[in-house]
This record gives sequence, C-alpha cells and structure tokens, in this order.
Amino acid sequence: MAGRVPKSRLARGSRLGRLAAGQAVRGVGTRLSMIGRTEAARQVLAERSTLQAAQQLVAVLGGMKGAAMKLGQMLSVLDLDMVPESHRELFRVKLGELRDRAPAVPFSEMRTVIESDIGPLARVFVDFDETPIAAASIGQVYRAKLRDGRMVAVKVQYPGVADAIAADMRNLEFFSRLWKSVLPSAADAEVLEEIARNLDTELDYLREARTQHSIAARYRGHPFITVPDSIGEYCAHRVLVTELVEGESFDRLRGLPDADRARIGELVYRFYVNSLFFDNEFCGDPHPGNILLAADGRVAFVDFGLYQYMDPAHVELERTCLRAAGEYRAEDLYESWVGRGIVDPATDVSPRECLGYVWSAAGWHLLDEEITITPALATGALVLAVDPRTAEFHGMRRQHLPPEHVFSRRADLFTFAALGQLEVTGNWHRIAREWLYREPPSTEVGRETARWKGALR
Repeated sequence: MAGRVPKSRLARGSRLGRLAAGQAVRGVGTRLSMIGRTEAARQVLAERSTLQAAQQLVAVLGGMKGAAMKLGQMLSVLDLDMVPESHRELFRVKLGELRDRAPAVPFSEMRTVIESDIGPLARVFVDFDETPIAAASIGQVYRAKLRDGRMVAVKVQYPGVADAIAADMRNLEFFSRLWKSVLPSAADAEVLEEIARNLDTELDYLREARTQHSIAARYRGHPFITVPDSIGEYCAHRVLVTELVEGESFDRLRGLPDADRARIGELVYRFYVNSLFFDNEFCGDPHPGNILLAADGRVAFVDFGLYQYMDPAHVELERTCLRAAGEYRAEDLYESWVGRGIVDPATDVSPRECLGYVWSAAGWHLLDEEITITPALATGALVLAVDPRTAEFHGMRRQHLPPEHVFSRRADLFTFAALGQLEVTGNWHRIAREWLYREPPSTEVGRETARWKGALR
C-alpha cells in the first residue's frame, strides 16, 4: 500500500531528484559490472538492471501520483534507448503498471473523500468493493453497486492531489532532470509544462462527468464503440460515478490475432484522431489504460478528464497543413505556418525542412500504404516532434507551436504510441482521407459506421 500523497514542493522535488540520480547511477554501474563477463552473465545483469529501474520508477512515480505519475504513464508506451533492446518489453510491461495498477492509497483515506462529497456510502451504494480496480494519476477506481441495482465504476480523487499538482507545476526543473535521465533526446520543459498545465483540468470531476455524458450520448448504439455514461446525480468535484464496463484489458488485446488487432486499431484511430476533424474536439489522454474490449465485442473508451474543444479555424489549419504536406506543397505549408506564427520568416527554416518535419512526425496519416506501427516507430516520431534537434531538422527547434496545437499533436502522437503497443498494421491514410478530403469511407468498419450515423438522421 502506498502512503499519503506527498504534497509539498520540497518533498516532491526531493523524490524526483533522487529518482533521476538513481537512474543515472544504475546505468553507469550496470555498464561497469558487465566488463569481462560472459554473454550469459551480461544477460542476467541487464535483466536485473532493467527490472530495478522499472520497479524504482513505478514505486516512486506511482506513490507521488499527479504529474509525476502521468510522466511514468507516458514513458510506459515508449521504446527507451536507456534499456537494452532485448529487455525493452520487460521494462514496458513493468512500467505499464502505472496505467492501472499503481500503488494504492488506503481505502480509509479514499472513503473520507467519497463521504465528504456525496454522503455516507450506505445511502448511495448497496455494495462497495474496497479494493481498487484501477489506480491512476489523479484518482483510484472502485467497483460498486447502486441501491437501484446498477453496477458502476467510482473514480475517487486522491486526498491532497490538487496540492501535489500545484507543487509539480513549480518543480519543472526536477521533472526535466528525470525526463532527461530516461529519454535524453526529449528533455524540453515545454512538454513538461503542457503535462502539468493540463493535469489541472483533470481535477474537476463535475466537468469530466458532463463531458463523458455528452460523448456517451454521441456513441450510444454505435456498432463498434461504446462509452460508459456518467451518472450525474452521484458525481461531485472529487467523485465520478459512471456505468461499469466489463471487458478485457489492453494487455490482453496485444495477444489477439492480427486481424482482430487491426480492427481494434482502426477503431482506436477513429475515436482519437477522427473526432478532432469531424467534431472539433478530442481526448488528450489516449493511453492503453483507457482502452478496453467490452464483453459485447465493442471497443470501450474511458477517462475524459483531458478532453479538449478546438476552434474550428485551428482544426482547419491542421487539416490544411497536413494536406499540403501530403501533396508535397512545401511552400504552401511554409506560408501557412508563417501566417499562424509557428515559423518566423526571419529564421533559416526552409519550406523543405517544414515538409520533411511533418512527414517524419505525422507521415503515418499521409503515406498511402500499409504500415505496421511498432513501439520504436512511435517513439521516433514522438521524440522528433518534441525535440527536433537532428541535423536535418535543427531549424525546427525554433518553431512556436500555439498551445491548442501542442495539445492536439500530443494526442495524435500518443494515439500512435498506443497503436505501437498493439503492433498493429493498417493503411492509416485510407482512413485519414475521410477527414483530409471528406471522402466516403473505404473500410467496412467505416462504411458500417456511416450507415449507423445515417440512420440517426
């Protein structure tokens, strides 16, 4: 069991500093200990070091909750250079515990939050399982039964987590040090600022309840996708009650046959990517812990604390720029970026560099052929997007991406990373043409979805 969530800036900064130092020292020590060893001995040492590194990250970040734990969840879907290639899967599996099996806060503390927000448990629930079914960065999730017999999921905010997030926002230098210790090529403060800034919106569960109710209504009756509805009468600022989804976790989905994973991958793409261009809104937290395979075969999506609405003009700019890149119109792309203030014409950034950068970071939407997304491929795109320091794209380091585009790019890249965990194959451009060019769907899933939408009108 985890202790109380540390709330002060000093306490949280000290833990992050020690964690970063420990990761760096462990890496040096492991390399030194391998000198003169046999290959078999090196394998044992590498595996031991990998597990120790992952266990330390899970224990410290999981116990801290807030932005610290969110950082660990992000790392769990990446292909990290700090880990030997032969042991990266072992590392990711262990770090994946931060998505739904992080160290839990005792129920006695969580019960205090519930009852202070919605009243005595017995007045609302006929049964409440005190063992959490998931432990995330902001709160824990429990299984319960309402007095009317409905099975529900109850998400409860950690005591003190609001103070912890406020401390994290003042501790970005410690996050940068930790970020650099595990992913040296992507240690920029802008990424960390975006994490901390948007985590603050996750604290308002009433806002999330309204968002989830709206999304659940939109997908009600969908042939392939389901979103559990919130139950507003029992929701409060720190307690969120929703319908319970019984299903298979993302880790189980990874073992499905190729065709099943391809179908799920298409649905993940449609839910997280298509929604921006069709509805001007999107979920900013597309990680594996929020994706389930429901008992009825539909893919279920949960957790809408990081949900954003985007100005249609900004969405149209994204579409216009991606179309220009896909059609190799480098000058048009460059002019669009200059007009939005993303690129300063006084710098040496060239149209060709802009074009190459978009293709490297977002080419999976643009290439008209089947692509198998792997963790390494997804990590490469994410690192390039947040830290384009390669010789080829050094000028892009000075781009000024507006906040709304930073958030949408993060959602796009972490959708890519989630699909990389599935190692799924698909022609993503064929799906993208629906929002790039407003063409009719070319897949059976797309056509069936279009028929369903047509029947609603």
